[in-house]
Formats: sequence, C-alpha cells, structure tokens
Amino acid sequence: MNDDVLEGAARWLEEGRRVALATVVATWGSSPRPMGSQLAVDADGRFIGSVSGGCVEAAVVHEAAAVILAGSARLLQFAVGNESAWEVGLACGGRVEIFVERLQQGAWFDALIDARRAGIACVLATRLRDGAQCLLLPDRVEGDLELDSAARERARDALRADRSTVLEAADGRIFCNVFAPPCRLIVVGAVHIAEPLIRMAAATGYAVVLIDPRQAFARREGFAGVTVLGDWPDAALVALAPDARTAVVTLTHDPKLDDPALQVALASGAFYIGCLGSRKTHAARLGRLRRAGLAEDALARVHGPVGLAIGAQTPAEIAISILAEITRVRRLGEHRPASVE
Repeated sequence: MNDDVLEGAARWLEEGRRVALATVVATWGSSPRPMGSQLAVDADGRFIGSVSGGCVEAAVVHEAAAVILAGSARLLQFAVGNESAWEVGLACGGRVEIFVERLQQGAWFDALIDARRAGIACVLATRLRDGAQCLLLPDRVEGDLELDSAARERARDALRADRSTVLEAADGRIFCNVFAPPCRLIVVGAVHIAEPLIRMAAATGYAVVLIDPRQAFARREGFAGVTVLGDWPDAALVALAPDARTAVVTLTHDPKLDDPALQVALASGAFYIGCLGSRKTHAARLGRLRRAGLAEDALARVHGPVGLAIGAQTPAEIAISILAEITRVRRLGEHRPASVE
C-alpha cells in the first residue's frame, strides 16, 4: 500500500538517507499496477513498494539512483509488446508512465505524512513537465504549483471519486494522486463467518471494526488484534458515524442487535449495507423495518441475503461472496436491490 511506501520513505529521510519516489502516473493496455502506485528507493538501491508488479522495477531503481544524484525529476515510459508480455508478467502488451522525483523533508511531503497519519484525505498535484507540485488539503494548499480554480475543482473531484487522474491543463499535464483514508468495514456480530471476513477485508486494505455486546462471542481467539466494541450496535454505529467510505455488514441473525444497527446505518452515508440470512429471514427483517417506519427507498439500499450468489457454503466462501459484493459496489457502483423472493 502507498501508506507503507510513504512511511518507509519518511523513515529513511529521518535517518538521513537520500530517497527517490517513483509514481505510476499513466497506464495503457495491460498494467499490473494502477495509477498512483508508488515505489521508494534509497541511494543504496534498497526499495519498497511496486510500480509494475516486478517487470520494470530494476529499470526504475536504476533511474531513481540518477534522480537522487542529479536532484531533477524524470518522466519515464515503458512499453511491453504482446510477444514479450508474458516474460515480464503482463497478460498482454501495454505501456506505463512513471514519474520519479527526489524527496525532501519539509513542504508538501511533511504535510502529506501528517495528513495520512491523521486520516485526512488530500490530493498531490504534480505538473509532469517540470515536477512543480502542490498538496491540496481541506484547509490549505502546500507547495509551489499554482492551480487555477477549474483545475483545483477537478482535483477535488478526483478526491471525491477516490480515483487518481491526469488533468490536461494549458501549461501541461497535471497528475492528481489521491490519498484517502482506508475504507472502513463495520461488522455487527462476532460469529464464525466474521473471522474470515475480517481477515480478508484487512488484507484488502479495510480498517475493520467488530461490534458485539455479547462478551462470550467477542472474546473468541479469532478476533485477536481486531478493534472490538462491546457497546450495543446502534450506539456503536452512532459513535462511528458511517460515511461514504464505510461498509456495514450485520451477521448476528438477532433482531435485537441487527435491526437497531440497520436503522442507524440506513440513516448514514454508508456506501454498502448488507445483512446475513436466508430470503425468508430477510423478508421478515424488511417487514420489521417497515413497521419501524423505514421507507422503501431506504430498504432498497440493503443487500440481503448478503453477498454475491456464488453458491457459497463454508464460512470462508460466504466471506468471499460478501467481500466480492462490497468490492463490486465500491468499484462499479452496482447495487442489487433487496429481494424477498
């Protein structure tokens, strides 16, 4: 993850090492790493992160050494033909453009590290022709790149969409690298399915919170190292305030726990809300929520039975189906309305 790369680079700078940072700023065709992927290199050739899945890392490390010595940024392009793609780990031919710069403590980099540690979303804008940069924070802008109002708004659009992008400006292309806090997954119910779901979600980059007031459930060994809240789910969700970067999944099957949690979640901006249970169980759940006063458009936000219909049976398979559906909604914006058939 970029967090690991940035923290590693910050640590190297604090130790007095000279450091270069490589960032994927454009891709065409097949590319194993998306825009915004990063790799940090020190003067001894040690590196962390990845910009290609391994196929051009050696060349980037070599160029980074030259950038560290010269101090001036470089824009690199690598192309892989279809005939040699398999040899370097690509399924088919493609191109990747990588911006390499020497890092310095102070200015925008320190502000970026502080923002990441504080969980504050921001955008780093880089003019690719000369390396001029600025960091757009909620309350200020750091750096020497001046953006006009239109470019600044487009950069903030990229942040809202959580998608790094390249802007075409009058004075050259500007790469907007989005740095947003990890998405959250709030799981209600410390049941057996929660264990693989939490492990998989954490591996995917989610910050996971588990809620269960039943101490006998929440104390299971499988939840060691997980943030576990023993409050009643509705009170815990009010405090957690789910937003557009939060998914909520209820797993308890207990209306006393799930229903109040769902009422809070449905009043929030959570991008995904899912409930474990059969179609019959879910139909009864929707009926209870209707009687509690929830409107049909709110109920339509609930994914139930939770997860993609892949015939999952084991806890791990069910966890896969849940995380796959969350991923589909997050990445594609697709929603499967609640079904009671």
